Amino acid sequence: MGTEDGFVRVASLAEVPEGELRCFDLEIGRVTVAQVENELFAFGDECTHEGCSLAEGELGEGEETVVCPCHGSEFDLRSGEPLAGPAADPVPVYPVRVRDGWIELRPEPEA
Repeated sequence: MGTEDGFVRVASLAEVPEGELRCFDLEIGRVTVAQVENELFAFGDECTHEGCSLAEGELGEGEETVVCPCHGSEFDLRSGEPLAGPAADPVPVYPVRVRDGWIELRPEPEA
């Protein structure tokens, strides 16, 4: 269900517990949502190295990153930029918010 400002409902907030990663299939493809210290992050689920699911990975030490389970590429949750290889290209990140207990994101990546 879309809203007038382009955000679409993804899941209830309860579906993404603190410190967890959850993947959702959307029209734009698979998107992972992470909740870290009561802040939400949304990014493309496929690692830019070999397409492994980042939702199957884990949050990094400082929890501001996600680590790919296949080869250890690490991505910044805010920018999508790779901080450790082998991935060289960023994953797309999406604007995300909570409204009335629902997680919503805008399916256009942030520039």
